[in-house]
Amino acid sequence: MKLCRATHASFEQPRFGAIEGSTVHVFEAGVSLDALPTSQSSHTVSLKEVTLVAPVTPSKIVCVGRNYREHAAELGNKMPEEPLLFLKAPSSVIGDGDTIELPWESERVEHEGELGVVIGRRARHISADEDPLSYVLGYTCVNDVTARDLQRKDIQFTRAKSFDTFCPVGPLIVRDINPLDAEVTTRLNGDIKQRARTSTMAFSVPFLIRYIAEIMTLYPGDLIATGTPAGVSPMKHGDVVEIEIEGIGVLRNKIN
Repeated sequence: MKLCRATHASFEQPRFGAIEGSTVHVFEAGVSLDALPTSQSSHTVSLKEVTLVAPVTPSKIVCVGRNYREHAAELGNKMPEEPLLFLKAPSSVIGDGDTIELPWESERVEHEGELGVVIGRRARHISADEDPLSYVLGYTCVNDVTARDLQRKDIQFTRAKSFDTFCPVGPLIVRDINPLDAEVTTRLNGDIKQRARTSTMAFSVPFLIRYIAEIMTLYPGDLIATGTPAGVSPMKHGDVVEIEIEGIGVLRNKIN
């Protein structure tokens, strides 16, 4: 199933839908995320008639640092013994086609292409006999945009990671991919900068969900950004950055 969140001339506010070919099966307004997998659509519209927006509005964005060994090495960091977690402000979320705004406070803003995990139902203290993936609504592309100079300057990552527009997400939420072995690619102006498979992560998606749910309650719509491969590089005004994950699609944003 490919899920989207979109606007349409007939919608008062963005609605969730399931994409099938060139058709969007629109869900009732206000349907909860945990009900989406079993909900029936109210009507259909053409995919050409809608505008896709960020597929989630999370209560929190939990990010994982240094989850690929090569990325940790390129920044001169050691690999953590446990997942290195930090939070990104929910107000940083934008969608496919939106513009990433470079803040005047930073002289070096970099892309970080990542697999995003969208939580589908409340998760807390997942039992040993439960599959953590059963708590997942689906997967999406994330660009964990980072003001690298501020990250190095500050003691913690909040400012460097949380400027408005610093979390492009989308274009879709896809349920039927294998999060344990998906290819993540980042292109800047068409040139490949990052490429790796999630099978090379230090901490797998199921491990991360279980680990995070021991610390905090995960709610439907919450987003886990699972870490970025090696190859991060700076972006400048006029650039176009693309995050592509096989089976999901391409998240494309211009830099201003």
